[in-house]
Amino acid sequence: MRSDRCGELRPDDAGREVTLCGWVARRREHGEHLAFVDLRDRSGVVQCVVDGASDLRSEFVVRIVGTVRLRPEGTANPDLATGDVEVGDCTVEVLNPAEPPPFPVSDRVDADETLRLRHRYVDLRRDRMQRNLEARARVNAALRAAMERHGFLEVETPLLWVPTPEGAREFVIPSRLQPGSFYVLPQSPQLAKQLLMVGGLDRYYQIARCLRDEDLRADRQFEFTQLDLEASFVGQDDVLDVVSDAVLDATEAVVGERPEAIPRLPWTEAMERFGSDKPDLRAGPELVELGPVFAGTGFRAFAGAECIKGLRVPGQGDLGRNRLDALTETAKALGAKGLVWLRVAPGGALESPVAKFLDDEERGGLLVATAADPGDLVLVVADERSTAQAVLGQLRLDLGRPPVSTGPYRFTWVVDFPLFEGLDGDGRPVPAHHAFTMPHVDDLELLASDPLAVRSQSYDLVLNGWELGSGSIRIHRADVQARIFATLGISEEEAEARFGFLLGAFRYGAPPHGGFAVGLDRLVAILAGEDNIREVIAFPKTQSGVDPLTGAPAPVAPRLLADLGVRVLPPEG
Repeated sequence: MRSDRCGELRPDDAGREVTLCGWVARRREHGEHLAFVDLRDRSGVVQCVVDGASDLRSEFVVRIVGTVRLRPEGTANPDLATGDVEVGDCTVEVLNPAEPPPFPVSDRVDADETLRLRHRYVDLRRDRMQRNLEARARVNAALRAAMERHGFLEVETPLLWVPTPEGAREFVIPSRLQPGSFYVLPQSPQLAKQLLMVGGLDRYYQIARCLRDEDLRADRQFEFTQLDLEASFVGQDDVLDVVSDAVLDATEAVVGERPEAIPRLPWTEAMERFGSDKPDLRAGPELVELGPVFAGTGFRAFAGAECIKGLRVPGQGDLGRNRLDALTETAKALGAKGLVWLRVAPGGALESPVAKFLDDEERGGLLVATAADPGDLVLVVADERSTAQAVLGQLRLDLGRPPVSTGPYRFTWVVDFPLFEGLDGDGRPVPAHHAFTMPHVDDLELLASDPLAVRSQSYDLVLNGWELGSGSIRIHRADVQARIFATLGISEEEAEARFGFLLGAFRYGAPPHGGFAVGLDRLVAILAGEDNIREVIAFPKTQSGVDPLTGAPAPVAPRLLADLGVRVLPPEG
């Protein structure tokens, strides 16, 4: 039906007859009979000069035949890729008329999000959405190319699966053929890809669709997509090198420039420097240790504290008292006993309600440790180490973090996570990732005596403060797995009941293996300059989990429920 796409015409095409198809983006009258019609398709917009276009309206679907020509001198449009040319001598065929759209198909006009999602087929015509989904396609293509280059084989894993030990709430699907039994939709292909390693596939990947029945937010949807991979006979460095290469390729494919090599940051260092295990490296100064400065202090709020941490906030020494009081309340809401603030006045003097309790050596040491200059604000928390880190880490983001989608693109690997994140009510360790994560070999002997000190061979990839994904080297030895189960209080019988199909496979020769999963929705959102992943997903759900376009979720016919052996209970209360 067409010879060319709208956005591809250039001066070299002048004199050539073309056939174009698309939507009427705009019509402007020019004289009594002529009109300028901007014709749009996915490739872009081109101006067509049409005689007798009074019956054309916005979003009509048309086919235009005409001749490409240079625009008259002084009328070129530098904002369009096709701005040096136009199509003249046009004949127009209306392929389909259109009602006025529910909102303007223009990025210059904001529309209510629910309205946009209800009419997503119109919203997708906007330049913003076209760019975002094109960026997503480029990311997918770059990742696939990188995986192929590194010798990975694309394999599809099941969408109907069994409950997994990863902890997130799963979507449950009743079985019609096995009444009373249920499938779950996979929250990740974790166990399936480990079985592929036992099966000798060596290097697996897929662009995997995953589902988790968890509350939605800006960086989370029920459905999400990830680059999922697993490899045999690898160590942690091997996995990180492959993933780094792939995500840097994808970033370059979208933004046109390759970021610097991705640094690696031990978990303990990330918490000490940034107060977070997903640090945003762009958000200004880091946390500093002030314990040595106040080692012999007489200030009661600091004396005897397990940890004293400080944060310099550049140029915000003029914050008003109401704002400072609000920061204090935020710190208390995050678990701190309090917050000390100090302004650095001209000449270096410290202004604060607590300044009189500090001696000259402490005041000088504070300025040196924080590198604070006149006009800066210094915040101090004295508390348990984890609390001081978390509170100042959050205040660092609140006061200095650029928008997530604002460059530069600062990737970092966070490595050497604790194997366990704490103890449950029975005093048993709680896995920080899952029960199949390999402990650090140097820490195996601590499993019985000090399990919370055991490091794991797990790793997270972080970009501009968003966790893009996580992975680990897996346990493949039966004796190590038995020790982990024993530490968790899982008996042999329970382990066999919950994980028997995986443990059974391991008895037939499991290679050393490890893997990773990159969240594509989050990666694309940042690269596309969006703060919400809904803007890079073709058909997302609202924050309440509803699809305004289709009306999902919706009741189903009683006959279907009967076929599934399911009865819907009335609402409680």
